[in-house]
Amino acid sequence: MKNTIQLIAFLMTCSLFAQDFAVLPQKKQSEVTDQWLGERLETVLPELMDRAGIDMWLVISREYNEDPVIKTLLPSTWLAARRRTILLMYKPGSDAQVEKLAVARYNVGSKFKKAWDPEQQPNQWKRLVELIKERNPEKIGINISKDFGHADGLNHTEYELLLENLPASFHKKLTSAEDLAVGWLETRTASELATYKHIQGIAHDIIQEGLSEKVITPGVTSTTDVVWWYRDRIKDLGVETWFHPTVDIQRPSADSKEHLRTFDNNPDPETLRPGDVLHIDFGITYLRLNTDTQQLAYVLKADEKEVPQYLEDALSVGNRLQDILTSSFKTGRTGNEILKAARTQMKSEDIKGTIYTHPMGYHGHAAGPTIGMWDNQGRVPGSGDYPLYPNTVYAIELNAEVYLEEWQKPLRVMLEEGAHFDGDEVVYLNGRQKEFLTIPRQKSYLKE
Repeated sequence: MKNTIQLIAFLMTCSLFAQDFAVLPQKKQSEVTDQWLGERLETVLPELMDRAGIDMWLVISREYNEDPVIKTLLPSTWLAARRRTILLMYKPGSDAQVEKLAVARYNVGSKFKKAWDPEQQPNQWKRLVELIKERNPEKIGINISKDFGHADGLNHTEYELLLENLPASFHKKLTSAEDLAVGWLETRTASELATYKHIQGIAHDIIQEGLSEKVITPGVTSTTDVVWWYRDRIKDLGVETWFHPTVDIQRPSADSKEHLRTFDNNPDPETLRPGDVLHIDFGITYLRLNTDTQQLAYVLKADEKEVPQYLEDALSVGNRLQDILTSSFKTGRTGNEILKAARTQMKSEDIKGTIYTHPMGYHGHAAGPTIGMWDNQGRVPGSGDYPLYPNTVYAIELNAEVYLEEWQKPLRVMLEEGAHFDGDEVVYLNGRQKEFLTIPRQKSYLKE
């Protein structure tokens, strides 16, 4: 906790001097990432190995074809595996510490100690087998999974080589480490959660800056112009994005093409006009954590000083659907059970909508329970059957379709906000949108 307080104090100091946002220098980012990794290995990993019933976990990867899990175990200065990197984690009993070894030419950071000397044993696989025999584990977890790509990182060649070198008597001990890998990826520590609010806040601030008169001139600026402003802004700030942002328009006119929009077919570019409703889908990556956010803005007409009430009312329907969904989060419920409960309540309130919420953390679309999909509002096999655990983070993603008499057509209220499930309730990382952003922002000192 002391380290967390120091980090927050440092972030506050940065904000006093930074022209824009409190983004840490690269060296400090590296220190924080390694600090968090150490905390996770000492506190999160032992509990998860016990929960999964796995006493040995092998993570095997080759350079440029990395297992998604190994990237979260490498020190900050390792941007990839080196040659073949094998990490061995062994916990012989419920009260034991986790032994962390690197069957590699080097120590892997300060936590995984080198356990292979090529001068003494030239064959890396034979050295791995020696270490396994010495410990004689009950279950050897390997990253193979049909339901989670995140937990399926052991490639075919490495799997065949493992079987070829491992004595047949140990083959029956091999098991999928799916639950362990997913648990490792989805579980957040207190330190990570303390900073996740700040990370989400940076994302919110970038979104608000882009959806403002600083970037948008109605009648001139196109949606594509705004998208590329976001890409440049992200790069300038020293953070990253894990997907290309989208900005799209809904408007009452008959020539509006929002109904044609799909992931790979966007009717953009369109020039933004007064009376347009803008929607953005945007995410950043910072300190190995990801955000995924969707918000709405309205371009004021010349005679308007505020957003029309019918649009704010529509937004409130989207907020209500968020409440219905998050109130359905219960520890132990599967993603499918949460979706079913939320949709039952949604229908009872005569709300027309779609729920497609997903975990968030080391990946933007992360490991954990899938809670609906935009193209499947029924049971999602596999990832939808995974249960909800505390200390996990989600992108509360959905839309409510609200018919507007003023438009003579529906408006899709598309919302997405990062939130933390603490085991009892869902808490938004940095609040959620409950009012439209306006373009331009209204200045209270300007009067008629």
